Amino acid sequence: MRAIQLIEPKKWPELRDIPVPKPGPGEVLLKVTAAGLCHSDIAVMDYYAEMLNYKLPMTLGHECVGTVVEAGQGTEDQVTIGESVMVYGPWGCGQCKQCSEGYENYCTETKKLGIFPPGLGHNGGCAEYMIVDSPRHLVPIGDLDPIKAVPLTDAALTPYHAIQISAPKLLANSTAVVIGVGGLGHVAIQLLKHLTPATVVAIDISETHLELAKKVDADVVLKSEQSAVQAVKDLTNGLGAEVVFDFVGAQPTIDLGAQMTKVRGEWNIVGIGGGSAKVGFGQVPYECKVLSPYWGTRGDLFDVVALAQRGLLDVHTETYTIEQGVEAYHRLHEGKIVGRAVLVP
Repeated sequence: MRAIQLIEPKKWPELRDIPVPKPGPGEVLLKVTAAGLCHSDIAVMDYYAEMLNYKLPMTLGHECVGTVVEAGQGTEDQVTIGESVMVYGPWGCGQCKQCSEGYENYCTETKKLGIFPPGLGHNGGCAEYMIVDSPRHLVPIGDLDPIKAVPLTDAALTPYHAIQISAPKLLANSTAVVIGVGGLGHVAIQLLKHLTPATVVAIDISETHLELAKKVDADVVLKSEQSAVQAVKDLTNGLGAEVVFDFVGAQPTIDLGAQMTKVRGEWNIVGIGGGSAKVGFGQVPYECKVLSPYWGTRGDLFDVVALAQRGLLDVHTETYTIEQGVEAYHRLHEGKIVGRAVLVP
């Protein structure tokens, strides 16, 4: 089968021919129907693969949708051959306290047990077939289009989880700022509009991305520059936003976010752009919570799928064949993707 694999750290992946995997006990084999590309994949190439000692070569892709084609020993009664499913990505042990409370994305035993998510240490979905470690990590998608459904596993799940954390702050007359209108940010705008009464301010450096923000009903769009801070203050009577969601996480956006959050507000740094927040007395507004959410729970993913099935989420996608996968990663790195890039094997 064909697969987009990272061969060495700090190098671009390659399209390779590798054997179709065979599911072992407790595992499930999917025929991949769609795989999403993410800026996290670029981070894997740049430093995560080396820093976290990923076993290479490794198939990329942590946003995965496919059809169940083979059940490993012990899973025969837990899956339906031919069913269309998405893969819940942040795999955990399923037994620790965090997992038992539904927060498998915060499993405390992954390092000790050597558990890695697909495409982030374990072979992922940028291939014609993939192995899923457990049936519990499969969520049926019904009649959703796999291309539209696959970004839900991260580009919708991650902002949904972050928004749920901060939902108590997003009441009537509140303001939410979304920094970065990319794959996650443009979905976050839609989720905020559907789930809260907040005024949504979208901030990005790209005029193309700001146009996308308008299409998904952001109330205000601002260029990502220092003047945006005053614009947010003017919009909020000088107070700042109840919640700031930073889906970039680079130093310039983090510096902006710190200045836009109000007293007793919440500052969600979701993006992994390598920036660092200065936190301490006088560095952030009084009683400001600084959060660093990661992915989401399986329960969150069921909620996201339900929203999509009701037609409340419209993920902007650009599709590529698996032969165009490496080119798509170059386009992603260069900031030329609007919304989410999806490989269709």
